[in-house]
Amino acid sequence: MSDYAVINPATGETVKTYPLITDEQLDAAVASADAAHRDWSRQSTVEERAALIRRVSELHTERREELAAIIVREMGKPIEQALGEVDFSADIYAYYADNAVELMKDEPITLLAGEGSALIRRSSLGVLLGIMPWNFPYYQVARFAAPNLIVGNTILLKHAGQCPESAAAIEQIFLDAGFPVGAYVNIYASNEQIATVIADPRVHGISLTGSERAGAAVAEVAGRNLKKVVLELGGSDPFILLSTDDLDATVEAAVAARLDNNGQACNAAKRFIVADDLYDSFLEKFNAAIGAVTPSDPTSPDTVLGPLSSELAAERLQDQLDRAVAQGATVAVGGERNGTYFPSTVLTDVTPDNDAYHEEFFGPVASVFRATSEDDAIRLANDTPFGLGSYVFTTDAEQAIRVADRIEAGMVFINLVGADGAELPFGGVKRSGSGRELGRFGADEFVNKKMIRIG
Repeated sequence: MSDYAVINPATGETVKTYPLITDEQLDAAVASADAAHRDWSRQSTVEERAALIRRVSELHTERREELAAIIVREMGKPIEQALGEVDFSADIYAYYADNAVELMKDEPITLLAGEGSALIRRSSLGVLLGIMPWNFPYYQVARFAAPNLIVGNTILLKHAGQCPESAAAIEQIFLDAGFPVGAYVNIYASNEQIATVIADPRVHGISLTGSERAGAAVAEVAGRNLKKVVLELGGSDPFILLSTDDLDATVEAAVAARLDNNGQACNAAKRFIVADDLYDSFLEKFNAAIGAVTPSDPTSPDTVLGPLSSELAAERLQDQLDRAVAQGATVAVGGERNGTYFPSTVLTDVTPDNDAYHEEFFGPVASVFRATSEDDAIRLANDTPFGLGSYVFTTDAEQAIRVADRIEAGMVFINLVGADGAELPFGGVKRSGSGRELGRFGADEFVNKKMIRIG
């Protein structure tokens, strides 16, 4: 069986398989990306590259229905969310097209001594390798490829094994937009082949979004070869509720933050930490609201929760849930799994000696905790190996900033969810990874910031 196949998680049907790239083809792909960097990249202007990226944005919009249908087949994303992902990806490409010149402009340095001037001039590094996951097939690529192509880097892209059709569609968009062969190259490579790509001296950096295990493996090979990596790994983001003047709206936000993308988002809210005086009323309303969402056909525009991405993903989540219950957690809301269709579930009584206290649940499972004070809420929020995103709900503006300052995470959202933007940096700390994507920081990771001193 091929490592790359479209297996519809809603039906179990194997739609199409794709052959692995041969070693000879892989070497040719690296050579093509290297040649594109030496020729096209160095001869093109920022404005010319921005125009190509703008066309990529337009093609995402023009092909949004086709692109969305692909990822519904590949990983079970509800169709309305799939369309939203394509639209957000188009926005990301448009953001970098709009801001390319500003992001790449020279940065003067004020001299402390001596005559003349100094500046930082940004330029490309060369060929970059992107290793992308299945949960957001277009968005993950956009936030890596868009800023790096305006910089002038060229891209080798290894997508997840279950996303070969969207991977091919993305590569075709770059070609149709006018990028030369080699500027963006899709590779259906094995993990063993990827290790050789990382070690290849023609490759100058690696960006991975995925699991801790994958991140550690890639970072190990990259470290041995002195290559820079950007890692966006797991998350177990806290949703802290300290006060509210509209509990129903807060519960609605909490449900949306947990169930987006069938609960399979690194920066989804997963641990709900609620002030003692609100705990009982929140839990009652949250249980009712999340329990009312049942998995259904992802092709229906009314579907909020579709199937998990694969049978294996569902089995892994079921194992986590079973272990959590065996170790003392209580299922406040739940049901029976039907293949890849996993019921929305709420856990309480999750204690520090339970595996579930420290793990990431990649699916529609929420854990709810009672906090006795603001300090206790912060303690619970930070008592995790992860540090990606976080959510704080409070009516006290000073408390909001005070709590945000103390949370150990790369991102804090106050009194809102689903508020990611192309201009907002994305990334985490601790075991959630290192480096940033999106915004101006996303265009500054794989860049030669060359200092030029003029006498």
